[in-house]
Amino acid sequence: MSQMTQTLTTTPPTEDLVVPFHCDRCGALAKVRVVLPSGSDLVFCGHHAREYDSKLRDIAVDIIDTDGEARVSS
Repeated sequence: MSQMTQTLTTTPPTEDLVVPFHCDRCGALAKVRVVLPSGSDLVFCGHHAREYDSKLRDIAVDIIDTDGEARVSS
């Protein structure tokens, strides 16, 4: 009979994982994060961010381009 060697494996904590966000409208990879006055946020692909740009600027506290983390508005 052979002996098995125990191996300890660990799972990294959730906060260390990089989780890609997907557009709230279509599910594509998100490029823009919109922070609302309530503190919640919405994320959009580039297409939908451009489509809703004027409406988002009216309601957003902040709009962040997630590719470069550039703030679009404040």
